[in-house]
Amino acid sequence: MKLTVVGCSGSFPSAESACSSYLVEADGYRLLLDMGNGALGELQRHCGLYDLDAIFLSHLHADHCIDMCAYFVARYYRHDGGRCDPIPVYGPEGTEHRLTTAYADTPTASSMSEVFDFHTVKPSTFDIGPFTVHTERVAHPVEAYGIRIEHGGRSLTYSGDTGLSPALTELARDTDLFLCEAAFTHGKEDIPDLHLNGREAGETATRAGARRLVLTHIPPWTDPQVNLADARAVFDGPVSLATPRESYEI
Repeated sequence: MKLTVVGCSGSFPSAESACSSYLVEADGYRLLLDMGNGALGELQRHCGLYDLDAIFLSHLHADHCIDMCAYFVARYYRHDGGRCDPIPVYGPEGTEHRLTTAYADTPTASSMSEVFDFHTVKPSTFDIGPFTVHTERVAHPVEAYGIRIEHGGRSLTYSGDTGLSPALTELARDTDLFLCEAAFTHGKEDIPDLHLNGREAGETATRAGARRLVLTHIPPWTDPQVNLADARAVFDGPVSLATPRESYEI
């Protein structure tokens, strides 16, 4: 598998990065995890507008899904006049309604479903293209899911947005790469069931036995080097910060 960071800024885009969006590829198949603010423009550095095969939305906060409205325009009003076939979109219950409401003026109430084939995510195991995926509900104010992606004996786990969550620890058990949010700063913010800090991300990776930890979803007002140091203090494996346009072979 190949993981490419399309965007990794938390809460709102930074000067350097779009919000959460990650491209996973294997066997010629392209799965996008989240499409937050600014992600659609950055995505086109890595693949064509119509080259995605499926999209997974971890939850329906704007910094993880709002560029789906722009992507609707690209697929519905395709420049050559031919509307795109529906692409599978996996998201929490109410995803279609959320995107239709955010767009505010789709031609009809069902226009989104003409170009997006919506599938409701629940805690489960299923296939997306060549990938076997496992999804678990994590700790966030809205319905939110972490996802584990397996292919060819390797695994990638993406936390989405979450506070401390036993389900996330199990999802990341022995994973090869753990892409984990670290929005808060240890000793500064302490709001249960919202976000992890760098130390908590490192502790989760340790409990899970993850082989590599990549910290993501760090907002522009948070010092990423503090979170990186906090994670390294409690996790013995390789730790790094997600960086836009960086790729990982898994």
